[in-house]
Parts: sequence; C-alpha cells; structure tokens
Amino acid sequence: MSVAPGWYVDPADPQTRRYWDGEGWIGAPIPVDATPPEGPPPPEPEPTPEPEPVTSATPSSTPGTPPGTPTTPPGTPAGDPRHGPPPGWPYPTWPGRPPEPRPHGMPLAGFGARLGARLIDFGIVFLLNVLVNGWFVARLLDEISVPLNEFGRRLQNPERNTEPLPQAGDQTGSLIVVILLIATMLWLAYEVPSMAASGQSFGKRLMGIRAVPVEADAPLGFGRALRRWNTLGLPTLLWYCCGLGLLLQLIDALSPLFDHPLRQALHDKRAQTVVVKVPRTPADGANPPGDAP
Repeated sequence: MSVAPGWYVDPADPQTRRYWDGEGWIGAPIPVDATPPEGPPPPEPEPTPEPEPVTSATPSSTPGTPPGTPTTPPGTPAGDPRHGPPPGWPYPTWPGRPPEPRPHGMPLAGFGARLGARLIDFGIVFLLNVLVNGWFVARLLDEISVPLNEFGRRLQNPERNTEPLPQAGDQTGSLIVVILLIATMLWLAYEVPSMAASGQSFGKRLMGIRAVPVEADAPLGFGRALRRWNTLGLPTLLWYCCGLGLLLQLIDALSPLFDHPLRQALHDKRAQTVVVKVPRTPADGANPPGDAP
C-alpha cells in the first residue's frame, strides 16, 4: 500500500513536518504547527561535490567503517526511507501505515472525548424533554396503562390465557408522533446554532474538541451544521418504526472507530467535517482540567 504525496509529521522528529513524494522525504522540514504550503516544497540546490584528493588508491570504505557496510550518499536527509529506516521507526511498517494526519495543524479528537461530549449533550437534551415533553409522556403512559397492567398481571400469575391484551387508547399513536417531533426539534434547536457558530456544542466545549471543515479552519456555518446534524438527528423520527432510528444512530455513533485516517463519523462525511482537539492556551496549561482554579 502506497501513501499519497503530501505533508506528514516526520516519524524521526515529531516536532517537524516534511513532504512525502510517494517514494521518500523531499525538501527541508518545517515546524509541525506551521501551515504547510500547497504542493511540494521547492527543490533544494544540488550540493557541490568536493574534489577528491588524488591518491594512489581509493579506500573501499570510510575510515572506521567495516568493509561491506553500505553508506548513505552525500546530501541525503537523515531518515530517508530510500536509504534506510528513520531512526527509531521500524521500516517497512511505514509508509504502509502513514503517520496520523493533523488537520490544520491540530490533532484529531479521540473516540473517548467524542463519546463523552455526545453523552453530555444527550443529557442536556433529555432534561429539555422532561420540561417540554413531560405532559405528553404522562398522557401516553395513561393511554397504555391498561394493556401494561394486564401484561404485568399475567407475568405474576402464569396461566393459559389465549385472549389478546386489551388495546391501548385511541390517542397512543398520535402522542408518540408528537413526542418524537418535539424531541427532534429540541435537539435541532440545541445543537445546530452552536455548531454553526463555533463548531462546539456545550459537551464538545467541556471535552476540549471542535468540529471544523476539512478544507479550512473556519466556522461550519448553518447549512453545513444542519447537514451534519441531519444524519444523526433525523432518525429520531424513526424510533416509532421498531427502533430503526435508534439502530441507525448507533451505527453513526460507532462509525469513527472504523474510519481511517480522519476518524470521521457518517455525519462528518456528509458535511465534510472533522473533529479535532482544541489547542490549549497558556491559561489552560496553568490550570489543566481537574485542577483547582
């Protein structure tokens, strides 16, 4: 498997970034946090070979090097895979597995941080539903109380009863649809505006991660934030269909575990976004999460 040409973190020096042309490193390194230029770096000037002293015999190897030991040609950068593995890197496992990308110079967010942010957001949306949807849920429980009570009675007193369970109330179906519609709209109103403005919901802000467009470090905008939410949020309306919506959301939530190299969920792929760690400021370094202010 070959690696597409591009700027990658140098395995020999993680503090720098170099250009991989498909066969080896070329050009001078740049700092890892710097924005790389478009395309490959300009070619380096060819080193002027020094004239060899005229001697009666040319030694077969460099002084101090055992005969038969291959030498690196002059001017070859250290760690060039065409002349041996980078120091401390077990070649040829690379470039079969390239270094992890850093979109816009920022590391990718881990699955644990993304899951924690999503659980925080779900908790907030659940509390909003308790306030707004509570009355409708109480009405729904009242509509289905008769068949539920009969089902519980039959479990406690096993008996052969071929009669069907009593029917739920006439408003059961309508109440379920209303509850799911309200829950979906509450989720949309909570998440889309904040993601459009800053790429962060409240949960993402607490976990120190942010969603950014693949092509630039910029706000998502309302349209992209809405497309991103649609893939994960709209299946809530399908919970009524034997839990189909919940299954689709579970697949979406787990999809970053199987996506390489950008760890994109299905909703990230639709909106062309990627989730990264937010760079810590000097104030954050003085007071890391969990420390007393």
